[in-house]
Amino acid sequence: MKTMDDQEDQLRRNLLIFASAFMTFVVMFWLAIYWMMGLRFSSNVPLAYQVISVASMLYYHKTRNFAVFRFVQLSLFLFAPFIMQWSIGNSITSSGVMLWALLAPIGAVVVADWRESIPWFIAYIVLTAVSGVFDFFLGVGQLSAIPLKTIGVFFALNFAAMSTIIYLLMRYFVLETKKMKSQLDQKHKLLLEEQEKSEQLLSNMLPDHIAQRLKNNPGLIADGYADVTVMFADIVNFTQLTERMSPEQMVGLLNTIFSWFDSFSGKYGIEKIKTIGDAYMVAGGLTRDNSDYTVNVADMALEIREFVAHHPDMVKHHIGIHVGIATGPVVAGVMGTKRIIYDLWGDTVNMASRLTDEAAGGHIQVDTTTYRRLRHQYQFEPSSISHLKGMGDIATYRLMGKLDNPVQA
Repeated sequence: MKTMDDQEDQLRRNLLIFASAFMTFVVMFWLAIYWMMGLRFSSNVPLAYQVISVASMLYYHKTRNFAVFRFVQLSLFLFAPFIMQWSIGNSITSSGVMLWALLAPIGAVVVADWRESIPWFIAYIVLTAVSGVFDFFLGVGQLSAIPLKTIGVFFALNFAAMSTIIYLLMRYFVLETKKMKSQLDQKHKLLLEEQEKSEQLLSNMLPDHIAQRLKNNPGLIADGYADVTVMFADIVNFTQLTERMSPEQMVGLLNTIFSWFDSFSGKYGIEKIKTIGDAYMVAGGLTRDNSDYTVNVADMALEIREFVAHHPDMVKHHIGIHVGIATGPVVAGVMGTKRIIYDLWGDTVNMASRLTDEAAGGHIQVDTTTYRRLRHQYQFEPSSISHLKGMGDIATYRLMGKLDNPVQA
């Protein structure tokens, strides 16, 4: 795919080739007229112009050396008209043919840049002044053999032809520039769309506040939180179920379950952390937007239990779920450079995971800290002592549901 610079270079080449070809055609036309009028000396100039111009085109076609080709053509644009005028007599008898030299600085602006056009414009002004001196001192009263009516016609032709070529050059330049701008705008639009997709993908992979931090300041992200509520929701006997299902059915069912869980996490304003096989992990309290994050996690757990108990696909496949919730300090951070993940570590995470393993199907087990925060608003079974791997005997509580008449703490 061509870059913008490549397209601009190609446009400049095309413009100069177009101008050179047009000028060669015009010179042929002028040459024929001069020969018919018997101006043999003056016709040598356009003849030489044609030879040099065609030779430079062939040279460029063979070598692709645009710098040399450009210099030769701009030099022809500049000097040939003045030489023709001086060979005919003066600006009157030549019908203002020196006007064609204006193509040199104008062409330099278009096919090079404005800085390179400055010397060409200065040269044009100097040659115009020199021509004026020649007219004043040497050309007084010399109208040669060309009738005044013919001179007038040539003036009109010169002005018309010169105006036409400048108009066509500028029109072509503007249209092509507009086309390139349109292509650039389209590429920019596609780039913005891809950037939006990348940002959306990053937001899907990471919590919003972490994704924003990573975009603004790439680097290590590690945070300590004194109080976070962590929940694991694990599907009961899903491994045995997958043995009776095709891969497409298994992935489709798991996607249905976790998509609903995603909607619940969004509803309650808590962060999805990750999925691990058939387990789903969320956490509340990673941002300070909501101080009731423990309540929100409990509400999500209850809605997950209701969803699994009543959704037709869950009922059809006899799917159950067990949930563990723990509250306490965690360490959080972004890991990896490929397939980056945002994860949590600490005893609180381990506690929530162990509580999930301990819970029976359809049960929601919580630790003591979570129970103390929720006991006035939710119904619990009396505590039981569970032996959790790596943690010993721990008091756990089974969350049953919300109280109809919450107790004011």
